[in-house]
Amino acid sequence: MSKFLSLFSPRLDWRWPVRRWQRWWQGLSPVHQDRLVSIVPLISVLLFLAAIASAFTYFTQLEAQREQQEVTRDVEYAQQRLRLRLLEPHEPLQRMALQIVNQELDPFQFSTAAELLAGRFPELLAVSWLDQQDRVVATHAAALAPAQLNRSAGQPVLNEETGGALGVAREIMQPHFSRPLGGLGPDARLLLLLPLTQHGSYQGTLLVEYSLELLLRLGVPGDVRTRYAVALLDLSGNVMAGSVHQFEPDGLILLPWTGQPRSFQMAVAPVGPHLQLRATGYRISRDAAGEGFFWVVGSLSLLTIWMLLTNLRHTRRRLQAQRALQSETLFRRAMENSMLTGMRALDLNGRITYVNPAFCSMTGWSESDLVGAQAPFPYWPASDVDKLHIRLEDELSGRTNAGGFEMPVQRKNGSTFFARMYVSPLIDSQGQQTGWMTSMTDISEPKRIREELGASYRRFTTVLDTLDQAVSVAPLNSTELLFANRMYQTWFGSTADGHRQLIQLSQRSGATRPDGEDHQSDGLAGLPTDTLFEATTDHAELFLETLNKWLEVRTRYLTWVDGRLVQMVIASDITARRRAEQQAALQQERAEAASRLITMGEMASSVAHELNQPLTAISNYSSGMIARLQQQQISEAELLEVLQKTAKQAQRAGQIIQRIRAFVKRSEPTPTPSDAAQMVANAVELAEIDLRRHLVRLNTYVAARLPQLLVDPILIEQVLINLLKNAGEAIIQAQRPVGQRQVELCVTPRHIEGLPVIEFSVRDNGRGIPPEQLERIYEAFYSTKAEGMGIGLKLCRSIVESHHGRLQARNLYNGQEIMGCEFSFWIPTLAALNP
Repeated sequence: MSKFLSLFSPRLDWRWPVRRWQRWWQGLSPVHQDRLVSIVPLISVLLFLAAIASAFTYFTQLEAQREQQEVTRDVEYAQQRLRLRLLEPHEPLQRMALQIVNQELDPFQFSTAAELLAGRFPELLAVSWLDQQDRVVATHAAALAPAQLNRSAGQPVLNEETGGALGVAREIMQPHFSRPLGGLGPDARLLLLLPLTQHGSYQGTLLVEYSLELLLRLGVPGDVRTRYAVALLDLSGNVMAGSVHQFEPDGLILLPWTGQPRSFQMAVAPVGPHLQLRATGYRISRDAAGEGFFWVVGSLSLLTIWMLLTNLRHTRRRLQAQRALQSETLFRRAMENSMLTGMRALDLNGRITYVNPAFCSMTGWSESDLVGAQAPFPYWPASDVDKLHIRLEDELSGRTNAGGFEMPVQRKNGSTFFARMYVSPLIDSQGQQTGWMTSMTDISEPKRIREELGASYRRFTTVLDTLDQAVSVAPLNSTELLFANRMYQTWFGSTADGHRQLIQLSQRSGATRPDGEDHQSDGLAGLPTDTLFEATTDHAELFLETLNKWLEVRTRYLTWVDGRLVQMVIASDITARRRAEQQAALQQERAEAASRLITMGEMASSVAHELNQPLTAISNYSSGMIARLQQQQISEAELLEVLQKTAKQAQRAGQIIQRIRAFVKRSEPTPTPSDAAQMVANAVELAEIDLRRHLVRLNTYVAARLPQLLVDPILIEQVLINLLKNAGEAIIQAQRPVGQRQVELCVTPRHIEGLPVIEFSVRDNGRGIPPEQLERIYEAFYSTKAEGMGIGLKLCRSIVESHHGRLQARNLYNGQEIMGCEFSFWIPTLAALNP
């Protein structure tokens, strides 16, 4: 037996855990030993406090769960009693409904049976028999029922409350409980609707109304109501019957779940979720002794923790000085090793005493190669030794620039890079200077980028200087000129005066500001400018007398390189283009005058015929007066009448001649406010001469009270005369009979493209225009007439479009046959052009 125990004696030795603990403890540093000595008691006290709190919490929750289970069990029991109370009168009600359907029960007998049923079940407030139209056939209301339940025969019961329940019962054809009705308090009631059906057809409804207050009082057992606040609630949580206990704690509640009343809520069957039964306990069981014990233990534990923390703080202060030096040394070493800037220290004699790893990495020389070295240093290029010697003497004497200096550095592999050096004195702890500290930064890449940017800027300025446009950039409300190309300097010099002058003139050429704000002020200060940058470029055309040039000026807002909001101006010389436009306008005017002369030349015979009538009348009147005067057979009254007729005919001939002279007179287009009716009358007076000669009837319709137009009346009359003349020629070419030769001129106000306009339309009953030629009739020198010149319609279209209008042509059809043509054009009114 002793041999057997000796085999396991090492494992049964109680001293081996102590030895292992001693070895582990001795392996720790003094710092860690002190920390463990301070922390272990603190952890022990915290674990003890956690154990007490866990135990108290566990038993409190266990008691709360027991109470909650008891409440749940009682509510379920009460709900079963309510369910039985609701279903108990269901059988006699079904029997009563069957008797009604089988016509075994008249209204009097129904009232008697309902009264007996209400006596057995006091919670029944009313029992009503409804017909197919939801009107009362017979009813019985209990003595305690509200007044609105005392219904009379024939009275409809359909209202906002009962309508939905009656509709559901009629749809499902099954007994149905409604949601609680009648509001809150004693008037709250519940409807039971039993549809009366025979062979699947709806015959009416048996309406039973329960009092929720009596249902709660009679259905819930008394012992439950004595221990809980029992209430019936709807879906919204409103109390329909009963009461809700309002809990107010009577003292300090240690844990949240120890001070809450126990409550449970569930739906009442068979009503469904519309009716909820809720019970809340009146009393809260609290373990005052347990809570007091918890407070005592917690207070003692907190006092112990405070004492341990105080001791730990004193221990840390004692070890702080020991760790400070080590941490500072390690931090400085880590900082020097992690820096990307090369650091080099020189003594007062120019000998290298220290270099950091970044300096060695940049130069390629190791620390052993550099420390202790004197000038010339290994990283000096051979070609710059003399220059760098002078630079070193300036460093040692303190004659260096605070902004540093550039110098070439040669790596160990022979490659060279540029570095910027910054020199500062090296001061020891006694305040004495022991040398110089130099920091070195590789600037090869920034230097390359700076050179590329300089080259890019030179290319950019070269391109802009070769442009034919003047480009300038200046801040808002400033006399500073940020940029100007060569063309700008040629035109305006090197100041910002030309820039401001172009902006002012371009703003004056557009719409003026309603508030009269000075264009020189920065009206955009403080406002978001994102939309300014996304906006399209504004432009204006203006004439500079100092340059004797027409310029097209474009402006745009930009964000300058320093973040300021600036305005760029681009001015282009458009003098040649403006002169070409003026020449084209002059040619257009000459073509219009030539067209009028051609029109009058074609109408010459008609005009001569028209003038022949007043001249013949004048001659006849004169001959008659001479003959009668010679015979002395005329009185003064007759002579006056003949002279008046002669003067009238002479005035008529003069008006015809003046109208022709005004029409063919060459003048500059002068848009003026004009009357459309007067222009139509003038054009009709000239065009009707030629139309009457060819026996063509002209029907004119001009709407009353037409608004004024901003047009040149002579040009619009030219368009009307040309269209009327073309209409007459189209009728003659179609060889229409004299009775069918008819031209219609209609002038009416309309709204086109959202603008108030006046439309002029000329209709004829000629052969129309071939459909394949409709797109070409406005081309220059193209005509559908054999003797036509092809310039009339093109001029008409140009005149109409110059007045902001549109000219169009369309054929008139009778089925598939062309029965004529209509030319129409519209011009915006004066109010539309000047809103």
